[in-house]
Amino acid sequence: MSEDPRTGLVVTHRRYVPYTDAHYAGGLVEGAFSLACFGDVATELCIRTDGDEGLFASYSDVQFLAPVRAGDVLEVEARLIRVGRRSRQVAFEARVVCRGRPDLGTSAAEVLDPPLVATTAVGTVVVPG
Repeated sequence: MSEDPRTGLVVTHRRYVPYTDAHYAGGLVEGAFSLACFGDVATELCIRTDGDEGLFASYSDVQFLAPVRAGDVLEVEARLIRVGRRSRQVAFEARVVCRGRPDLGTSAAEVLDPPLVATTAVGTVVVPG
């Protein structure tokens, strides 16, 4: 049996992290922020592969590797790694590509090169059969 041609498809979103989402000292945002972004990028992935928004079934192996802060710009990637009859397994990565620098001024920011990997996960979505 050959591999499904949809396997390997990558969808990427970028999102600014607003200061209103900071919940903790140092301008940190909750880990659920990255997970919500994963849901958004998975929706587009399902639309592109199956013509349906799909439904999230589960996450596994969620790793919070670095902080996400207000003023960051996140690049969120979904990569289709397995296609079942109705399920799709997706690898996610959220990277900080720009970071606010309030220590240098109220609107100062910098591009991170290389980006900082903040969150990874594997998720399963289901689509109509």
